[in-house]
Amino acid sequence: MFRITDDDRAIARLAVPALGALAAEPLVALVDTAFVGRLGEDPLAAMGVVTGILGLAFFVFIALAYAGTPLIARAIGIGDRDRAAELAGQSLFVAAVLGAGGLVLVEGAAPQLVGLMGAGPDVAPHAISYLRIRGLGLPAILMISVGHSVYRGVGDTRTPMFISFGLSLVNLVLDPVFIFGMGWGLAGAGFASVIAQTLGGGAFLYYFLTGHTGLVLRRAWPRWDDLRELIGAGSALFVRTSALVATLTVAVAVAARLGDAEVAAHQVAVQMWFFLTLIVDSVAIAAQNLVAGHLATDRAAAHRFSQRMLLWGLCWGVLLAAAFWLVRHDLPGWFTTDPGVAALAITLMPIVALSQPLNGLIFVLDGVMIGATEFTYMAKATVFAAGVACLLLLMAGSISAVWWAMVAMNVLRLVTLYPRYRLVV
Repeated sequence: MFRITDDDRAIARLAVPALGALAAEPLVALVDTAFVGRLGEDPLAAMGVVTGILGLAFFVFIALAYAGTPLIARAIGIGDRDRAAELAGQSLFVAAVLGAGGLVLVEGAAPQLVGLMGAGPDVAPHAISYLRIRGLGLPAILMISVGHSVYRGVGDTRTPMFISFGLSLVNLVLDPVFIFGMGWGLAGAGFASVIAQTLGGGAFLYYFLTGHTGLVLRRAWPRWDDLRELIGAGSALFVRTSALVATLTVAVAVAARLGDAEVAAHQVAVQMWFFLTLIVDSVAIAAQNLVAGHLATDRAAAHRFSQRMLLWGLCWGVLLAAAFWLVRHDLPGWFTTDPGVAALAITLMPIVALSQPLNGLIFVLDGVMIGATEFTYMAKATVFAAGVACLLLLMAGSISAVWWAMVAMNVLRLVTLYPRYRLVV
């Protein structure tokens, strides 16, 4: 069962570079968390609050990237490169519109957004300032999302990997200069992230306009009929992603109401949790391309690939759980010097570790279902799971209960998605 096959090599050609590309944003967040953690509890708590808000502002729009990938891959799979190019151009147009609207919303409503998160009086001023700085990077984040979408659709995950490494390096260099060298503190971390993201978005735009993707983009104003397929898929994935991110945002809000130390510990644990998902999420990206492309021409191959990728998702989840369990007592100290925050974070480490096999299955299954363009069903299933999780979160009386509610959400996602997968792939 574990013999390396041609299917495994095809998966690896997409998944390994995708892993590097996926590492960019969590690496930026981990670096920011590590440096800001040296500033004290209040700045770290403010970062935790803003991370929750930006999760809602940024990652909801990643639905645009997820919608474009299988549609472009399917068009290429049936030999219609003109349609693939149209979809890429439409994605750019939608990203520009959403980026402008999101920027106005975040900048104008920063105090209200921070207030909704329940930040304390010592944390709120830091959070408002940091949110307004990070909001400047929203257009670039959307351009990066579209870049990933198009390149994944055409089967090239190497180019996004190089761009992502570049922006991570820029952030790594600028963080200590701005935070400590210039004395800007938390604001310095925000400016470093925005500069890195803007350079990354600019690189993707340059490659699009010069034809590096292999698709010739039309410079024409898209009509509604042209946008309908992308908007329809994106709307369903918007609902699905909104439900997921809203649950994570509620988790941050509940943690903030429990106390500043609790939300700071939650920030540390969340960044580790996101980082651990990278390997299995890279397999999910391979699933989006391979399942979409093969379902159009060879259903048996699509099923074979999906089964293999689910197996690898589970295996990686088990390996990550074992590795994380061994170092669970040491990791929090890398991200905070506050003993109270570190002690709380350590209590969350077993939950983070034990959830990895489940995460491995559900993330890869998500990728398979996106590749199968089961967008509407995914939206309904995720809203149900997120609704139950939010009810559990609102009843949570401790930071550990917050995390068990998040685990419950993924259990429900697996239970609802797997039977549908057996029918459509």
